[in-house]
Amino acid sequence: MPDTAFDPFVSAALLTMARLGRTPRPLDLPAALRPQDAAQAYAVQDAVVRERGEIAGWKVGAASPQAQPARAALTHDSVWVATAGQPVRLSAAGFFVMGVEAELVYELGADLPARATPYSAAEVLAAVVSVCAAIEVCDTRYAAWAQQGEWSRLADQACHGALIVGSGTVDVASVQPLAQGVSLSVNGAVAVQHAAWGNPAGDPLRLLTWLANEGARSLGGLCAGQWVTTGSCTGTVLVAPGTVVVADFPGLGRAELQLG
Repeated sequence: MPDTAFDPFVSAALLTMARLGRTPRPLDLPAALRPQDAAQAYAVQDAVVRERGEIAGWKVGAASPQAQPARAALTHDSVWVATAGQPVRLSAAGFFVMGVEAELVYELGADLPARATPYSAAEVLAAVVSVCAAIEVCDTRYAAWAQQGEWSRLADQACHGALIVGSGTVDVASVQPLAQGVSLSVNGAVAVQHAAWGNPAGDPLRLLTWLANEGARSLGGLCAGQWVTTGSCTGTVLVAPGTVVVADFPGLGRAELQLG
């Protein structure tokens, strides 16, 4: 399909209407509105985000340490930061599907605007002021989970539903993600546990650097105060309403979500 035939704003409107419950959820975008590559998928994402409001964070991940990363911008209405170790409570009615993942999230303390000269990994890391445990709730605006092609899923905010930021550390230099253990518990039972890093993307600093240099460029770059969650360390676990989810990164932090 030539680029001139693809209108990302129409695709974005369809996904937004499905999100708001104003139209039935499609099984996939109609063929003429379906992105055929990453650039088209990001154009849809960006159109959705500009309608939804200020960017509070980003999700970024990759299938392997060598794979091209992918991202989604996250608006304020889907990012919750826990206070004083308290759980975050969300209504399950706000989600079509609830797939939970344990992730590490990085807080930015300085702007990293788009620029001609690429940022080094050291520059990106110097902009980070904390690293915290997080839970991402994965969701979909489609009528079925994971039945679409990769570009349709990427266009749909990369299956993002909510980000819950828990406790962590401001001693960023002490964090060794590739040696970090993790567990994801559901209603008090451990669902997934890894003694060391379980994220298939490898070193999250590679993801952060890609996001600063390429992934966030179309939306103006990264800003102080934003959170960047760096992909699942546990895979996705589907849960039901009434579930309590805990992501624990021993020695670093934990996040707790109660889905009512």
